[in-house]
Amino acid sequence: MSITLFVGCKQKKKYHDVAAKEVVQPQTDAIADILNFQKELNEEYRNPETSPLPDRFRKDFVSLDFFEPDTNYIVTAKFTRTPEALPFLMPTSTGRNSKEVVYGILSFSLNGKNHKLEVYQNEELIEKEGFEDYLFLPFTDRTNSEETYGGGRYIDLKLPNSDQMIVDFNKAYNPYCAYNKKYSCPLVPSVNALNTKILAGVKDFKKGKK
Repeated sequence: MSITLFVGCKQKKKYHDVAAKEVVQPQTDAIADILNFQKELNEEYRNPETSPLPDRFRKDFVSLDFFEPDTNYIVTAKFTRTPEALPFLMPTSTGRNSKEVVYGILSFSLNGKNHKLEVYQNEELIEKEGFEDYLFLPFTDRTNSEETYGGGRYIDLKLPNSDQMIVDFNKAYNPYCAYNKKYSCPLVPSVNALNTKILAGVKDFKKGKK
């Protein structure tokens, strides 16, 4: 199946393969939850049916390179809805555009600084089963092109039931175009550039590293 704009970084899906799960659990369970996320992501990348890796990299694949789990990078953000926002065209890595809307603004403190990030919703994607409450959070930070992929990373979220949202940066993952240029992946808007290092989540992919 050829890759089109609206499958984004995943065949038949947008940005990822599994509907987002809200992270709301006791601190004692947080490390186990992060490790489970890493395990599931590695399983996805090993599976030839779901992996973005070209066969030459996938056949010897063992694990992605992750930062050590760090609960300091699990933040409780204030969620401010933006119901008046109009849809816009978000550029992608292949020159196409993805129609998105700014669904809300996340405000939080991390590493001694206050930050804001936009979260997005794709009008076509929410019509797909399992994605009705999905929100897309792309971001860049000061680790890009050093410890992490130069184009930034993504986090999957779901609609909150209140004006707060848990954001776990340990679950930040690379767009599929970081592994395979055939994928069309949304580019991180400049407004979502964090002026801090996010030492959590998936690191850059080193080709040939097992």
